[in-house]
Amino acid sequence: MPLALQAHDISVHYDGALALRAAQLQLAEGDIVTVVGRNGAGKSTLLAALSGLIPAAGSLTLFGADITRMSIEQRVSLGLCLVPERRELFGEMSVEDNLVLGSFTRWQRGDPEIEATRAWVFELFPRLRERLGQKARLLSGGERQMLALGRALMARPRVLMLDEPSLGLAPVIVRDMFRIILVLKQRGVSVLLVEQNVRAALAIADYGYVIENGEIAAEGVAEELQRDAVIVQAYLGRGAVHG
Repeated sequence: MPLALQAHDISVHYDGALALRAAQLQLAEGDIVTVVGRNGAGKSTLLAALSGLIPAAGSLTLFGADITRMSIEQRVSLGLCLVPERRELFGEMSVEDNLVLGSFTRWQRGDPEIEATRAWVFELFPRLRERLGQKARLLSGGERQMLALGRALMARPRVLMLDEPSLGLAPVIVRDMFRIILVLKQRGVSVLLVEQNVRAALAIADYGYVIENGEIAAEGVAEELQRDAVIVQAYLGRGAVHG
């Protein structure tokens, strides 16, 4: 299967300290790949480096094209989009205006399919249609996550990076979010998922990476990682080990 994203030797320094060391990662086209680990392990740093938000050493290709030196805007225009952990919505702007901003690079290119994407976003998140005129800061936590994801989808990403999409959400909303991620996969979107809810992430992923202290400590087919005794004890709880 062709590679959607390939990261080679990605390293990040913060104030002279090494926050991410020579990370190697691959995402096959149409797959869900998850990166799991404890707080502060380097998961969000990895996504920030891949999106171009922070300087990083190493190289990065998107569907075979070298994007290492490209700006954030250029990466987005080529289909690499990030939904950050804090959602980063424009709180004083309406839901509608936040969605419009998500499609800005497409509007610049004169893309005629923007309205079709908007209809698809409303199909995934009917609540956003109901809240179109409401300011983003007045939305509930679940609604803000819907809007953050909807805004990213307005850019029509080929590779969607999600940073802790379940953070702070009620269990019923979390289940719905993970269902949506599977729907995106069915629509051909390749997904790189950073998530503290290790059990839920591995349940929907094709492949997984475990990051510890800024380094990739383990990787493998998600189903196999769920059965790995070390992974189970460290992240899933001892009660999950059977046999």
